[in-house]
Amino acid sequence: MQSEDTYRLQAGNDFIKARNKALLSQIHHFINTDQNRLLSFHDVKEILKPRNQVYQGMQTVPIGLIVGSEGRYRDFNKFFLPRANHLRTRWERVDIAALKDIILPPIQLYEIGGVYFVRDGNHRVSVARMQGVELIDAEVTSLSSEIAITPDMTTEQLKEAVIDLEKKIFYEKTDFGKLTGCEDLNFTMPGRYDVIYNHILVHKYYLNQGKSEEIPFSEALVSWYKAVYSPIIRIIQDEWLTLNFPGRSPSDLYVWIVKHWDFLKKKYGVYSLSDAARDFSIKYGQNKGRFYRILAMMAGRFGRLFGKKGK
Repeated sequence: MQSEDTYRLQAGNDFIKARNKALLSQIHHFINTDQNRLLSFHDVKEILKPRNQVYQGMQTVPIGLIVGSEGRYRDFNKFFLPRANHLRTRWERVDIAALKDIILPPIQLYEIGGVYFVRDGNHRVSVARMQGVELIDAEVTSLSSEIAITPDMTTEQLKEAVIDLEKKIFYEKTDFGKLTGCEDLNFTMPGRYDVIYNHILVHKYYLNQGKSEEIPFSEALVSWYKAVYSPIIRIIQDEWLTLNFPGRSPSDLYVWIVKHWDFLKKKYGVYSLSDAARDFSIKYGQNKGRFYRILAMMAGRFGRLFGKKGK
């Protein structure tokens, strides 16, 4: 039987190895840091918005499918390696218990989208992975999700998967593509297609005013697309406003500008749409669009000038 000092020495060496692996992983993922980051359960829950949860009881769970944590996602990396030395004391205690074959209480996990998030037992998962354990006993609570999550998925990739699903549902539900011919109603944040659907319903409400029969949703959609959405998109393009909001789509700007326009009308009364778009861009954007628009105008003028001289 090994002495207590031997167990402590072994646990200390194990923690040092784990920290070294964590540092190597950080270097390896220096460019793509998201690939080294443990997922936050709260962030994932906010993105997926599960409607219900069910207690599943005790299960044996593959450790490779544990991809995140409820509260300690900053303390460990994607592979549950410790990211800081202040974790050492507790980590080594758990490691010593494992070396002594002491049975610890089962960890507690949330399951969502086919992967797991630690509710309680982060250090036990870390030690188990370091020791090469493949399965672990856990008390599991499952949350509903229409999105399947893979172990290597980042928060941004998960967000994109949700947006793709929302777009698919919206297009199928409304026949948006067939009715408008538009396939690039794209967003960079989840939940925007519900906003668009509500915009169409509000537009439909106003179109129905004074009519004896309610107009069909499809007619309201086409009218909204031609009379509301397209004019705002043209302003965004003409003013080069997307340059002021890197990484955002014209459809993102449409949603923000409509909201800002409504705010300005309530505050000042009559307010033009183009002025609202410019005001939003000046207040919240990086203000690069105006510079490039001026360059384009100058290029057009020089082109016309030299074109006349060449005749």
